[in-house]
Amino acid sequence: MKSIKRLFNILRESSKNIDFTIIITYIILSLTGLVMIYSASMVMAMQGDYSDPKFYYFSQLKYTVIGFLLVFVMAYLMPAKLLKDKRLQLFMIIGIFLALLLTHIFGVEVNGKSRWLEVPFLGRFQPSEFFKIVVILYLAYIYNQKYQKLSAQRAENLLPLLLVGGISCLVLLNDFGTWLLTISIIAGMFLYSGFPVKIIFKVSGILAVILSLLIGVRYVITGNILSGYQRARIETYMHPFSDADGTSYQLTNSLISISHGGLTGGGLGNGIMKLGYLPEPHTDFIFAVIAEELGLIGVIVILLLFIVIVGKAIYYSFKASQRFYSLLCIGIAIYISVQVFLNLGGISGLIPLTGIPLPFLSQGGSSFLSISIAVGLLVLAAKEIKRETEA
Repeated sequence: MKSIKRLFNILRESSKNIDFTIIITYIILSLTGLVMIYSASMVMAMQGDYSDPKFYYFSQLKYTVIGFLLVFVMAYLMPAKLLKDKRLQLFMIIGIFLALLLTHIFGVEVNGKSRWLEVPFLGRFQPSEFFKIVVILYLAYIYNQKYQKLSAQRAENLLPLLLVGGISCLVLLNDFGTWLLTISIIAGMFLYSGFPVKIIFKVSGILAVILSLLIGVRYVITGNILSGYQRARIETYMHPFSDADGTSYQLTNSLISISHGGLTGGGLGNGIMKLGYLPEPHTDFIFAVIAEELGLIGVIVILLLFIVIVGKAIYYSFKASQRFYSLLCIGIAIYISVQVFLNLGGISGLIPLTGIPLPFLSQGGSSFLSISIAVGLLVLAAKEIKRETEA
C-alpha cells in the first residue's frame, strides 16, 4: 500500500507541470489514425494473405499501446537529466550507426528496398526512423555544451554536423525521403543553434560545393544525375495525369480520392478509392482516404491538431532558458512539420512523392514509436521549462 501511495504522490506531483494539451492532441491524432487505418486497410487485408479485415488495425494497435506507455513513462517517470548524460549520447550514436550499417548488410527487403532490420524476439524495425530522434538529442546536447564557443571559428564546432551528416549517408542509400527529412532537422537545428551568420554562410557554401562535386561524380559514373526511379517521380510530379496506368498511378488515384471528399466527405468507411484503386492506402496515402471519407472539414481539423503540437514545440523553444531544451523543442517542431509537409505535399501533387508516412496516422510501427518518443521528449522538455519558469 505504501508503494502504491508513493507512486500516486509522484504522479500527482509530476502532473503539476505537464502540458496536457500536447498529450491530448497526441492521443486524438493516434486514435484517429487507428480508426482510419482500419477503414483504409480492411478490404485489402481480406483480399491479401491475411484474410482478416482487422490485421493492420491490430498491428497498429500494438504499437499505439507501446507508444502511449512510452509517452507516459517519459512524462512522469523519466529524469530529465538523463537526456544530458554523456554515456547515453555516446550509446545512441554508436548504436544507431551500427543498426543502420547492419540494415545494409542483413536488412529485410520490402518493395525493393532494405530499410528494415529483423531482431530476434523484437521483430522488424526501421533504424532510420529512430535516427531522427538521435540527431535531435545529440545536436541539442552537443550545441548546449558548446554554446559559449559557437562564435569562435573553430573546425571542432562543425564536427557534430559532419558526424550526423556522415551517418545520414547510410539512410540516403536506401531511403531518400527519410534522408531529406533528417537533413532538414540537421539544417534547421544548425541555423537555430546560435552560430554567427557569417559562419552559417560559409558552411552553406562549402556544402553547396560538396553537393555539386557529388552530383558531378555521379554524372560521370552513371551518365545521369538522378536514378530512373527518381526521374519517374519528378516526371509524375510535372505531369500527374500523363501515365495514369503507369508511373502516375499512385498520384492520379490520390488526387481523385481527395477530390471525392468535398466539404463533408462520403462518410467513415465509405471511401471508394481504397477498394483496390489507391495503392497502400493505410500507409503513405492515408490522408487521401481521410479527405475522401471525412471531407474538407475533417482535413482542417487534423491539420489544426498538427499545428497545435508544432506550435507548442515552437512556443517552448522560445520560452526555455536552457539551450538544450530550446534546441530539443525546435528539433521536434522541425521533425513533425517537415514530415507532414513531405507527406501531404507528395499526395496532393505539390511536391514529388517521397514515400514518407504521415505522423501519428499512417500504419507503421517504427514510424509511430519514433514520433511517440518525440512527443514524450517534448512533454518532458515542456515540464522542465515550466518548472524553471515557476522557480
